[in-house]
Amino acid sequence: MLNAPIPPHVDPRKLADRGATLEGEVPLADLARLCEPLADNQGMVRAKFFFERDERNAVVFHSELEVEVKMVCQRCLELVALPIHSTCDYAVVKEGAHTQSVPKGYDALELGEDPLDLLALVEEELLLALPIVPVHDPKDCQQPVGLEEPEPSEDEVTRSNPFSVLAQLKRDPNV
Repeated sequence: MLNAPIPPHVDPRKLADRGATLEGEVPLADLARLCEPLADNQGMVRAKFFFERDERNAVVFHSELEVEVKMVCQRCLELVALPIHSTCDYAVVKEGAHTQSVPKGYDALELGEDPLDLLALVEEELLLALPIVPVHDPKDCQQPVGLEEPEPSEDEVTRSNPFSVLAQLKRDPNV
């Protein structure tokens, strides 16, 4: 088991032959695309990868990613800390190969002769795990002052529906 900074590039075939496990941390600030929707880039991503060969001798690996990110709550516009946990199972296939042979429950990861960019994979998985609309728990979140429903003023004239005439015509059997 390797417990150090996650290497940026790895060869999953060699790691699977050894049954290797990589475990370590990646600074959140190193993942620029992930930091764009976040309120700050402080923190560390805890990552764990298990490489192995399955019963058909295919290269597979499992990833577990954990991080706490800060985003702007879309309900109260205050910062919200969100724990993100992502797990994924991959089967490595040759570039251009048919992906029908991928074991059930695995995502196909096409890989040529170049090493796998592990940091890019971590960033992609975390981007997919981010909430579309970050919000606090409803009991912990207050709407900003001034965003309540406006009360109708006494000066407003009640207007009739312009289509009410059509509704009357529809009910009239003589028309």
